[in-house]
Amino acid sequence: MANRRQIKRSIKQLQSVKTWQLVILLFIMVFIASTFLRLDNIGMAERRDAVLTADKSGDQNEIKSRLYELQRYVSAHMNTDMGSIYLENQYKLATQEALGATANGDNPNGNIYKKAQDVCAPRFTHYSQAYLQCTVDYLSQYGPADDPTSLAKLPKANAYRYSYASPVWSPDFAGFSVLLCLLIVVVIVGRLLSLMLLKAMLKMRNRGA
Repeated sequence: MANRRQIKRSIKQLQSVKTWQLVILLFIMVFIASTFLRLDNIGMAERRDAVLTADKSGDQNEIKSRLYELQRYVSAHMNTDMGSIYLENQYKLATQEALGATANGDNPNGNIYKKAQDVCAPRFTHYSQAYLQCTVDYLSQYGPADDPTSLAKLPKANAYRYSYASPVWSPDFAGFSVLLCLLIVVVIVGRLLSLMLLKAMLKMRNRGA
């Protein structure tokens, strides 16, 4: 009798908190967690855009500062996977310097790099690999025809590409709200399993009485 009474008391205690109440609480916490995760992602996007703006300005100190801020933010917040960011303007300047240094030497044809720019620039609306190839092809007319890229030591594009990884979990509002969501899910599942087990035990006690 004592065991049956204790089981009934436990069932009553578990039933004092309704499942639908826990589900509503879970929905609220999911909304809050989603909001914080979204804010983290927006923060990453703002810092990524700041890097691209600094790249356009050409200020080396500004670029380093913005990259450092982006790295710190991404490494400390969830949901900030950024893929990769490419400093196109810096790569363009480095490439132009490399090609210019090669073409501006003692050449009986004059400044052939400027001639290449005059030919290729009108054909492309912005700097691209196609523009670079056009320049190299033009310069090859005045240099080694078998290996145009030997005209200059061109920088590697990957050296101007940056990618930072975000953590699976971070100790901030987003991280703790996600943990709370998981805790509520565990409580709901645990409550349902406990009720099923206690009711099965009570049923067995009643049969044995």
